[in-house]
Amino acid sequence: MSTRDLDQKVDLAFLAAFYGGLLTENQQRILSLYCEEDFSLGEIAAEVGISRQAVHESLGRAAARLEEMESALGMAARFRRMEAGLEDALAAVRGKEYARAERVLEDLLSLDQEENDGL
Repeated sequence: MSTRDLDQKVDLAFLAAFYGGLLTENQQRILSLYCEEDFSLGEIAAEVGISRQAVHESLGRAAARLEEMESALGMAARFRRMEAGLEDALAAVRGKEYARAERVLEDLLSLDQEENDGL
C-alpha cells in the first residue's frame, strides 16, 4: 500500500469518527472493514456478500458523504485546530512561556466563540 493510499484511509477513518453515524449501516460496516480491519476490497466483498465492484462503489459513496458533511460542518478541521492549539499552549506552559500560552488559549477561545456564533 502506498503512503498516499494509507493517508486516504486514515483520513476516511478520521472523518468516520465524526460523521460515520450518518452513513448507512452497510456503508459503516464496509468502511470499518476497510479502514479499521485493513481488509482488501475482495475480502470485504466476501465478508459482506457483494461484488468487489459494489464494495468499491459503496466506499466511494461513503467517502463522498463524509467529505460533504465535513465541507458543510467542518467538525474534523475544527477538532484538528483545537488540538494543535492545545498542544502549542501545553508546550508553552512546559517551556514556562506563560504569556505565549495565554495568547494561544485566548486565540482558541476566540476561535471557539466565532464558530459558535455562526451556529
